[in-house]
Amino acid sequence: MCNGTAVNEQLRELIEPVVTGMDYELWGLEYLTQGKYSILKIYIESDKGIDVDDCARISRQVSGLLDVEETISGKYTLEVSSPGMDRRLFTKVQFELYKGAKVKINLRNRYEGRRKFTGLLCGIEDDDVVIRTGDEEFLFPFDEVDKANVIPEFTE
Repeated sequence: MCNGTAVNEQLRELIEPVVTGMDYELWGLEYLTQGKYSILKIYIESDKGIDVDDCARISRQVSGLLDVEETISGKYTLEVSSPGMDRRLFTKVQFELYKGAKVKINLRNRYEGRRKFTGLLCGIEDDDVVIRTGDEEFLFPFDEVDKANVIPEFTE
């Protein structure tokens, strides 16, 4: 994520009405700065699924909006995709939605000498993300979670 959650929130407020107005859900977004270049990754979802044409439609609309609003200064790359099977979890609602799934969590700061944890997502308690690894249960403040992804499990 970029140095400003405020920038991510500003971009979300700008982009979400466009995405929802086109009958998609804005699953999440990431704004990454790399020197003088930036990348804006937008993840969209739909009950009907997402294909390349959906991504292209959203990309055209959002690109035009960003050009008019000039929210991002300098050069940037816009990427639009579905969240995929190993989807990143951005909100507390999404963490609750994937309760019972296997997840990989990266923390902003070390906890017991580690920043990476993999386990069963037990949900949200108050403002904490709860995961179980083996016999241990961990509670991490939501704001300390840097990144969380669902680990797809396939059955034969």
